[in-house]
Amino acid sequence: MFCYQCEQTMGGKGCVKNVGVCGKTAETADLQDLLVYAVKGIAQHAHSAGQLGAADRQIDHFVVEALFSTVTNVNFDPVRLEALIAKAGAMLRHAKTLYTGACAGKGVKPDALNGPAQWIAPANHREMLAQAASLGLAKRLENLGSDVAGLQELILYGLKGIAAYADHAKVLGVEDDTVYALFHETLAFLTTPEAANVDALVARALKVGEVNLKVMGLLDAANTGKYGHPEPTAVRVTPVKGKAIVVSGHDLKDLELLLKQTEGKGINVYTHGEMLPCLAYPGLKKYKHLVGNYGGAWQDQQKEFEAFPGAILMTTNCIQKPRDSYRDRIFTTGLVAWPDVRHIGVDKDFTPVIQASLAAPGFTADAEKKTITVGFGRNAVLNVAGAVIDAVKAGKIRHFFLIGGCDGAKPGRNYYTEFAKQVPGDCVILTLACGKYRFNKLPFGDIGGIPRLLDIGQCNDAYSAIQIAVALAGAFNCGVNDLPLSMILSWYEQKAVCILLTLLHLGIKNIKLGPSLPAFIGPNVLNVLVQNFNIAPVSTPQQDLAAILK
Repeated sequence: MFCYQCEQTMGGKGCVKNVGVCGKTAETADLQDLLVYAVKGIAQHAHSAGQLGAADRQIDHFVVEALFSTVTNVNFDPVRLEALIAKAGAMLRHAKTLYTGACAGKGVKPDALNGPAQWIAPANHREMLAQAASLGLAKRLENLGSDVAGLQELILYGLKGIAAYADHAKVLGVEDDTVYALFHETLAFLTTPEAANVDALVARALKVGEVNLKVMGLLDAANTGKYGHPEPTAVRVTPVKGKAIVVSGHDLKDLELLLKQTEGKGINVYTHGEMLPCLAYPGLKKYKHLVGNYGGAWQDQQKEFEAFPGAILMTTNCIQKPRDSYRDRIFTTGLVAWPDVRHIGVDKDFTPVIQASLAAPGFTADAEKKTITVGFGRNAVLNVAGAVIDAVKAGKIRHFFLIGGCDGAKPGRNYYTEFAKQVPGDCVILTLACGKYRFNKLPFGDIGGIPRLLDIGQCNDAYSAIQIAVALAGAFNCGVNDLPLSMILSWYEQKAVCILLTLLHLGIKNIKLGPSLPAFIGPNVLNVLVQNFNIAPVSTPQQDLAAILK
């Protein structure tokens, strides 16, 4: 295997052994590479058909779901990946028929599509692995060099992140034809000779950032349209006596369905990881048995789930290898999967989860009540924008820091804790995604009634952060780069990649990125980012704060 799509990749260069840092086996990694190759072929036909006005929702959905399945910490199950590859073969034939039919309808001759468009699905597991060996990233690095191959991967990883957000929006019934068309167009672009041109690749990467902004807007509309705008909410972070289920991942609808199915059964439901912001949505927090948040970020789940006396439901990515101590009470649903872990299918019947919860001991007593406040999405913040603007003009708020992104286990992430602690008392911290667990229980106080720590939500709620920044820039009649605002970002997987591309598309400069730079960004490409956007790696909290506030 060779994989360098996440921040924790081995040695900061790439996972090359039988098991990656994330727990992905070489077999799983190879099957994912083959699935991506197949999706490019499907997209070639779908893009060509789209140019003639033909589209197919079945193809659109498959491309998004297949890409999402290859995001870090989503699908570790080779059996399910084999099924996706087999389906990809059928879907490619379907896409080819769509294109040739569109050509016939327009009276034009089909173009001869090459490369992945000519892929034929292998007949069995052995043939799948043999194909993958000749089609994987290692071969492309050898043929294209680190700059070109790395930029192609940057685009692909951005698309994988967008696929996650598009899938979440689709689950709630919000879709956009142009977004699917851009998936097909960009994947097809990666198969062309133009995709060996560095300038063309950089331009395409920024285009991916533009698409992600649109998709995050769709997901924001889906979430708030279904569950209302998040509102500031004090969330309990200590256990309540009783039977228990903890829900991790990102999917709001899965949580809602579980809450409906557990209502009146004497089971308390807790969020975990990126599900914490769910407790601020009116349509979800109305359920009285949604009692609070348990634990912290994804990388601590093994010890946290081991100690949790109930059932566990993983709704999307962020699963780690389950320990034997809780393997019989952890469940997956949606696209997330682990070998031999029970999976709840599309019927979303959570009866096995409920039964496992009732069979487990649950919490035997209430712990001392402790709370944190969440729910400072754009609607909540902009409702008090006048007070914020007045505080800035009066010199009471000197600077805003967006300290957010992914958390992880790799050494160096204590930087974000120390940075937050050292932010001066006349500055406000905005935060989002699971990186906030590094400091979200610390007492930051307030500035004239405005909390110094504003939790905006999940990683996709970077959309809210952007809208807040744009609104502030409008109020001060300046550009976003002229605001007293600095972005201190942590990354781990591909959703962070597409958010970074969105920020670059918007022309936002002076971003500090860490704890390490992506292995797929070579030194020549990094120079381009530094020259155009002044993006820089984090150093030390003291040095970075001094440089920002000088």
